[in-house]
Amino acid sequence: MHDAAYIKRRDEIQHYFDRTALEAWKRLTSTEKVSGVRATVRAGREAMRAEILRRFPQDLSGWRILDAGCGAGPLAIELAHRGAHVLGVDLSPQMVSHANEALPEIAGGGSVRLIAGDMLSPEHGEFDGVVSMDALIHYDADAAAAAIAGLARRTRRKMVFTLAPRTRPLVVMQAVGKMFPRGDRSPAIQPVAINRLIAQTLERPGMEGWRSHAPTRISRGFYISEAQELARS
Repeated sequence: MHDAAYIKRRDEIQHYFDRTALEAWKRLTSTEKVSGVRATVRAGREAMRAEILRRFPQDLSGWRILDAGCGAGPLAIELAHRGAHVLGVDLSPQMVSHANEALPEIAGGGSVRLIAGDMLSPEHGEFDGVVSMDALIHYDADAAAAAIAGLARRTRRKMVFTLAPRTRPLVVMQAVGKMFPRGDRSPAIQPVAINRLIAQTLERPGMEGWRSHAPTRISRGFYISEAQELARS
């Protein structure tokens, strides 16, 4: 059961991506030319996607993987090409519809299914692996930790996800964003003290047997995010 704060935040994010940012995100995730600022975000996201993929075997035959917050689906597609059966879940029905229209043929025996919904819903079942790229960055530390622990209870092998590190540039960007009228704001990134968050997550009930691996921080202009890996020992 999700608490009221998580549900409120989730609904804000869905409203933003479906009503305000859909066209911008379509351009960002395409090969279309974008502004200098968005170009740095695109480059950062491409580097982060490569980093997440690096943390999984080339042969994922037999794996069932959840892509939590799948967006346009590029990460899910790459994992499927390695043989995984991937369920991608995103809050935005319009983004999922756009992604499904462009799904390619999957080689290697894998498959992709993209649906709109809550990435944390237990109705999605159990998985061998979970990826979540730049979805948890919109939630505060408590909500992110609860989400990670909840997914861990339904994951057999490993989880790779990103968090926004509490750096000065991100804190400044967050403060500037609060100066805009409420109706014009995007859902702010929530910078967190990552080491503390991971340590507290691993202390939660049900996290016995999970271990953290070395993180990787990607910084490209206006894109700053850190890949975290938790795996069962």
